[in-house]
Amino acid sequence: MPGRRDRSTSGAARRGGAIGASGQDVVRLITDYLKQETVGPLRGAARFVAFGVAGSLALSGGAVLLLIALLRLLQGETGGAFGGDRSWLPYLITSVAAIVVLALSVWRVVSGAGRRRGSVPSAQNKEH
Repeated sequence: MPGRRDRSTSGAARRGGAIGASGQDVVRLITDYLKQETVGPLRGAARFVAFGVAGSLALSGGAVLLLIALLRLLQGETGGAFGGDRSWLPYLITSVAAIVVLALSVWRVVSGAGRRRGSVPSAQNKEH
């Protein structure tokens, strides 16, 4: 009975096709989920980093301009106080100001908001 055989194989083929379609649906569902859970957060992180880099460049550029302004102010507006043998003092004062600004920046980064919230482990927590 060739008719019966064709029906049974076509039924098996249909079931295999349904299983294959379900398998493809599962694979598509998994890939969509992975994209949602990885690509989305990565885009958010990239945006966060981009704004952070732009902000740090703007702040550092502003700090450099302010330090140059301080140097020019000390050289030009102090009369003869820094003339002759003391012409190096404006450079020293500006260098000290730059080191103070740098030290304040590092201090704020190290003991920033993350440490107060407890998201940054302290030295005591590392020992236990």
